Amino acid sequence: MTYIVTENCIKCKLQDCIEVCPVDCFYEGENMLVIHPDECIDCGVCEPECPIEAIVPDTEPGLEKWLEINTKFAEEWPNITRKGEPPADHEEWKDKPGKLEMLSPNPGQGS
Repeated sequence: MTYIVTENCIKCKLQDCIEVCPVDCFYEGENMLVIHPDECIDCGVCEPECPIEAIVPDTEPGLEKWLEINTKFAEEWPNITRKGEPPADHEEWKDKPGKLEMLSPNPGQGS
């Protein structure tokens, strides 16, 4: 089992989860974070830190697509270990469905 980041993070990217991760397995894209499944130690401390419930265990049904997205982009995006500023319009995107098409493949700045 591993934890993964799902659609709720797209365009919200609040980053509350980053600093509690004991193994620094978060990676930053332009408008989303992902968890590297091979680095995650399944401790679960990040899940309750996410105020938009975008972090879930990969054992929940129907998450194969999100496991693939986390795996792919964790290899391409820079590691992030410190919380930064969320997007200015993050409140507008909170809990909106259908954001997958808005996922940017571009990397973030990392830390």
